Amino acid sequence: MRQHKGMRPQDIVVLIKIILFEDKDWQFQDIARAIYISPAEVSESLSRSSFACLINHERRKVFRNAFFEFLQFGLPYVFPQAPGPMTKGMATSHSHKYFKGNIVSNEVYVWPDPNGGDYGQAIEPLYINQVKAAKEDSRLYEILAMLDVIRVGKNREKKVAINYLRKFLLNESSN
Repeated sequence: MRQHKGMRPQDIVVLIKIILFEDKDWQFQDIARAIYISPAEVSESLSRSSFACLINHERRKVFRNAFFEFLQFGLPYVFPQAPGPMTKGMATSHSHKYFKGNIVSNEVYVWPDPNGGDYGQAIEPLYINQVKAAKEDSRLYEILAMLDVIRVGKNREKKVAINYLRKFLLNESSN
């Protein structure tokens, strides 16, 4: 058995994509194609997530409560991010259109992308092809932007993102 070397950022995206597939029948190559990683990377990702008890042993069902706790409490520590230099890109975090009505800020955050339509401080995506995947799946884009609120936001902003995450993963409203 291969030694577990901890979660990787793309593991988060793989698990989210599985949840977005809902009850559809999917194969590793479906996830690989959707998020621009290889089927072997999907397999390795699911093995890490299984070892971390975030998905069942058949690697088909995400343990949503555990995943929620990991994202809420672990994400900003395991995959921290600080805004970088100004660049052209794709809006993320509270700059995403979904969050603009819920979070007021003068700062603009973007994932660097030379073809992007926004200009702001760079936030490194969780993995290299995230921008490509987000351009093709608006729901995935919204969720990944929300995760960036957790990674870089202030406490008030993080509460908005946690409530969004609770509703998405657990089908619950905020307490």
